[in-house]
Amino acid sequence: MRGKVKVNNMEFYAYHGHFAEEQVVGNQFRVNTCLETDFSQVVKTDELSDAIDYQLVYRIIKEEMDIPSKLLEPLANRIIDRFFKSFPGLFKTSLEIEKMNPPLGGKIESVSIAITKKRKDWAEQLA
Repeated sequence: MRGKVKVNNMEFYAYHGHFAEEQVVGNQFRVNTCLETDFSQVVKTDELSDAIDYQLVYRIIKEEMDIPSKLLEPLANRIIDRFFKSFPGLFKTSLEIEKMNPPLGGKIESVSIAITKKRKDWAEQLA
């Protein structure tokens, strides 16, 4: 039985951005993720060891958000890599990173990137 674990609207203050001032001043970011996995075992055992651990999902994202990146795409890719390494039963994952109030010269609520990757595609990129 396939299912999805979603962790929504995580907020971080981080130092990602192409412009030097973004790397000094920082900005507010919002992250959403969805991890598709097999629920067959966890529905029988009711054990965290058979599930996607939300705390580990959050910790992975926080640790990667703490490493400055000029662009959001490489940051998202690092997070997804860690998801596949940390969760062997993960079939597919999607991740959205939203930068709040980007410095674009006007009133803009946010910009975001979204990446979806299947385990098969991830494994092929490693080969």
